[in-house]
Amino acid sequence: MSNRNIGQEILNRIKEIKRFKKGEIKLKAHTLNEPSPTKTIRKRLNLSQTTFAGLMGVSPRTIQDWEQGRRRPQCPAKSLLRIAEQHPEVFTEIR
Repeated sequence: MSNRNIGQEILNRIKEIKRFKKGEIKLKAHTLNEPSPTKTIRKRLNLSQTTFAGLMGVSPRTIQDWEQGRRRPQCPAKSLLRIAEQHPEVFTEIR
């Protein structure tokens, strides 16, 4: 376990925000790419729609809707799809 000082880290971030508001510094920004299509990710993992739905915490119907373009994954689901795409071992380990 590390010896982090969470209180000091929070204070440092608050000071950083104040400096940003004054125009003294620029903050780092990260852009997240859209995940690949659901079907592509699911096929790469070699999972059925039902199994993939269970791992994603959604109904099989939702997976079907995403794959057929009737609906689009929203923010939490997009995050899980990014994880499934970039770190598939996470999904294969929990099966």
